[in-house]
Amino acid sequence: MITLTDYLVVSGALFAVGAYGLVTKRNAMRLVFSVEMLINAANINFIAFNRYLWPEALGQTIVLFSIALAAGEAAVILAVVVVAYRLHEDVDVSELRSLEG
Repeated sequence: MITLTDYLVVSGALFAVGAYGLVTKRNAMRLVFSVEMLINAANINFIAFNRYLWPEALGQTIVLFSIALAAGEAAVILAVVVVAYRLHEDVDVSELRSLEG
């Protein structure tokens, strides 16, 4: 049987990988993927705590809103990355100090 601890371990590992990606990577696309991993780790926590501690559907509702917001956030960030690539022909965030042409 899967326990709450199992979900928390998976969520913690996913959060650690996402945090590692944010700290070490400089590619804009990898940073976007790292942020998505952090959001998914939080979503796993919401669902796990919803199932084991608070059986109403509040956690699932929060996760649905979180997924919708993450999709919008990813679309906006990807648009900024495309514009930055068109202007500078590189997506290294350490090189992109400003979005001037």
